[in-house]
Amino acid sequence: MKISGMGALTLFLSGCGLAAATVEKKAVVPEKGSISGGKQMKIVVVTSSPHPKNESTSIYLAERFMDGAKSAGHDVFVFDAANEETHPCRGCDKCGMDGPCVFKDAIETKLMPKMLEADMLVLTTPLYYYGMSAQLKTVVDRFYSRTGKLTGKKSMLIATAYNSADWTFEALAAHYNTLLRYMNWTDAGQVLGVGCGSRSLVESSEFGAMAQKIGANL
Repeated sequence: MKISGMGALTLFLSGCGLAAATVEKKAVVPEKGSISGGKQMKIVVVTSSPHPKNESTSIYLAERFMDGAKSAGHDVFVFDAANEETHPCRGCDKCGMDGPCVFKDAIETKLMPKMLEADMLVLTTPLYYYGMSAQLKTVVDRFYSRTGKLTGKKSMLIATAYNSADWTFEALAAHYNTLLRYMNWTDAGQVLGVGCGSRSLVESSEFGAMAQKIGANL
């Protein structure tokens, strides 16, 4: 197991199958209440897997996280980016980075109001060509219309991949860490499920329990 981050969790396990990655313990799961300060948070979870919910590995981990967060009394809203009507940012700048967006789609009408009032955003994705899914990237690019108002929040990354090499999540983690810097977000955890090529593999791994524990410890 490899865990890293200040007050946050990045987890790599080889229990999902395939070749084992080098594992090393560097930190512990945050103490209960250390992220929320003991207060109820509004959490927005964005899922982005195009697979059915009962087959998706990344949605499984997101649901385990949500179970933990709800058990701790936090309010959770879920946006299914793969099955809502969404449009990619056109770079027209008519929003002036302060809204509204020219598209009156599900991102603008359903997701954005929830994100603006949220304390924490959770980005969930399967790993596609070593980056986030196109469905999640569409949502991330649309942050542009409210960039200033989305800064300063807490955030988390949940991802799954078939590969289990030690470099599997390097590009995705680098992108997420850049978002942290640009958006001035506080990282509340990263659960990166290597070797999770099927629902049965992720369910038999330790990733679900870890995602749930992070949610419960917020």
